[in-house]
Amino acid sequence: MDYRTAGVDVAAGRAFVERIRSSVESTRRPEVVGGLGGFGGFCRLPAGLKEPLLVAGSDGVGTKLELAQAHGQHHNVGIDLVAMCVNDVITSGAEPLFFLDYIATGKLSPEAMAAVVEGIADGCRQSGCALLGGETAEMPGFYGPGRYDLAGFCVAVVEAAEVIDGHLVQAGDRILAVASSGAHSNGFSLVRRILEDQGVSDATLLPGKEEGLINALLAPTRLYGELTKALKAAATPLHGMAHITGGGLPENLPRCIPAGLHGRIDPGSWPRPAIYQWLQNAGEVPEADMWNTFNLGVGFCLVVPPNAVAAALATCAAQGYEAWELGEVVPGPAPAVGLAGLPGIQPGPLGCL
Repeated sequence: MDYRTAGVDVAAGRAFVERIRSSVESTRRPEVVGGLGGFGGFCRLPAGLKEPLLVAGSDGVGTKLELAQAHGQHHNVGIDLVAMCVNDVITSGAEPLFFLDYIATGKLSPEAMAAVVEGIADGCRQSGCALLGGETAEMPGFYGPGRYDLAGFCVAVVEAAEVIDGHLVQAGDRILAVASSGAHSNGFSLVRRILEDQGVSDATLLPGKEEGLINALLAPTRLYGELTKALKAAATPLHGMAHITGGGLPENLPRCIPAGLHGRIDPGSWPRPAIYQWLQNAGEVPEADMWNTFNLGVGFCLVVPPNAVAAALATCAAQGYEAWELGEVVPGPAPAVGLAGLPGIQPGPLGCL
């Protein structure tokens, strides 16, 4: 016996590293020291910071991977991996410095794995961070043929005096929504059950659209790093930011609002994207579960003072992000029970989170 007959091809692994080298190098920042292939990656802190704080985050793509692998779409989940980490760390006002990935697979498929890494590099370029290193592990017998899992790790930096942690949020501040690109990487355990129940295939179209339903669901998570960077460059007074990820608006918006205040939103301030209408109807999903599972078209939130709303929306538009006024910050604790029995959302034209 040898390692190759046991299921691990070391030579193929080395060839894979060479194959992805150009993708990795395309993400290089001036602070990066050295190149691909060492036991660890080196990165200096950006010059000019007085009291730099490092901000770290880690995440995966979840069961969206199952759908992507079943339909042979690997590039976009690489972007998803970066986005799920980057979109978290930037809520503090930090700038992403570098990213690390971990890929575990049953048997290395050079084409699929290269597509994943190219997607990761794409996400890093969009975020302005370096793909500093990573690990690809072949684990035959643990993962089935053609199966893989992903994990990502992002480190960002922010000046201590410029940390955005919600302490400036006050009653009267406005909550702005920035559109998502779809379901992002949340709720796919429910999504896959609905797809299986409905017998959906690659040929199934989103009702009333030219777009395939599977393609719409596999659209990559939108990255908001360049937007937050542009808002900071425009001196926008950002009092709070929230990444609307797992748990939707009810779980994530309150994370940037201090105790004694809560957000009041208008559920009618935006049209719910067609993909959510289809999921709710096809799966007979209760309204409360829709709010608690999906972003419903809101991928990111900004909390700004009233006099900064117009400028912030203009910056979003200039950067190519659809954004709108979602609600406002009001005093007092959020209502215990609201719309459709969902804690924190009031009935009527305005809802509370």
